[in-house]
Amino acid sequence: MMIAASLVFIMHLGFACVESGLTQSKNTVNILFKNTLIPCIGLLTYALCGFNLMYPGFADGDSQFWFKFAGFGITTDAAGLTSAYNVGYTYWTDFLFQAMFAATAATIVSGAVAERVKLSTFMVFSIIFVAICYPIAGSWKWGNGWLNRLETPFYDFAGSTLVHSVGGWGALAGILLLGARRGKYTSDGKTKPILGHSMPLATIGVFLLWLGWFGFNGGSVLSADPGLVSLTLVTTCLAAAAGGVAAALASVIFLKKPDLSMALNGILAGLVGITAGADQMAAGSSMLIGAIAGVLVVFSVLFFDKIKIDDPVGAVSVHLVCGIWGTLAVGLFGEKAGMPQFMSQLKGVIAYGVFTFIFAFVLLLILKIIMGLRVTPEEESEGLDIGEHGNVAYPNFQANH
Repeated sequence: MMIAASLVFIMHLGFACVESGLTQSKNTVNILFKNTLIPCIGLLTYALCGFNLMYPGFADGDSQFWFKFAGFGITTDAAGLTSAYNVGYTYWTDFLFQAMFAATAATIVSGAVAERVKLSTFMVFSIIFVAICYPIAGSWKWGNGWLNRLETPFYDFAGSTLVHSVGGWGALAGILLLGARRGKYTSDGKTKPILGHSMPLATIGVFLLWLGWFGFNGGSVLSADPGLVSLTLVTTCLAAAAGGVAAALASVIFLKKPDLSMALNGILAGLVGITAGADQMAAGSSMLIGAIAGVLVVFSVLFFDKIKIDDPVGAVSVHLVCGIWGTLAVGLFGEKAGMPQFMSQLKGVIAYGVFTFIFAFVLLLILKIIMGLRVTPEEESEGLDIGEHGNVAYPNFQANH
């Protein structure tokens, strides 16, 4: 479990590489700064209140409130054990593994609002989103809350909805309130591509994320059970591979050229798609889920561009659209397939969507009124590295070019 936690931790470096690689060089320091502080904020807020919001330990006799708060800080008994049935899985192991998940939701938002959001506003949003929204939503399932107590319990093995869709809904709220980057959509309704500055960096990031998913999904077994861990890792990798191939083929068919960014997002789409049911699927089902996610992400990116929703890294397409698909797929494939499970999955998707989107939208709207949400046109044109940080990521390159 400690190794799995370490693998999830390294995913933050993957997100940093993907986001900076797929955006302009003049905003690199800004993106790296956000991706550096978010895991720090996530760990601290999760220790202070997040863990005890998310894991209140609803007893069978408890009334099914939508959340319950167990108090501030992290404490345990002398033995430090979480449960009798998982030998060696201590309270501290539980905290650290779950804490590594916590900040991921805000990291997803970071990429979607990149290149035009005010740093101070985004950091305040991240603190509140990670400290309150994510753990309350998480408690509904993983904290044995109301979604886990349905007649057919909602199922989300490692977080297609609890982590990825929660981040995706927050990202969508941010995009809608911010608007598109300057110059992205022309007056005649056409889309002008704003190319990322480093495809090697984006590629490194995706493979770091794929590596991290060995901990994200493999660790979610919550034990070293050889059969279940190995099955989970196989289904995870097959879905990722199928997503990459399907997205690459879709880009050739619909864009007339093999698009690297689409193939990279296809891998991530497959990973997000399999995450809800990675322990439930056979090899063939996991490939199909991943392939559908890979095609979905291409259509989704093109659709959002068509309706002028500007997402620089495709975060909403990868994490929200494919998170929803992966969650619903649990009711269509694998050991839990069937109409009762599908309806429970649908209830969960709707519940998380309504709560998270409204929470994020209202929070960002309040912050917009109080602090302002978007940088000035001059700062956006010059780059957030200079405007927000007084620094540049590539001084020699920028001086000579």
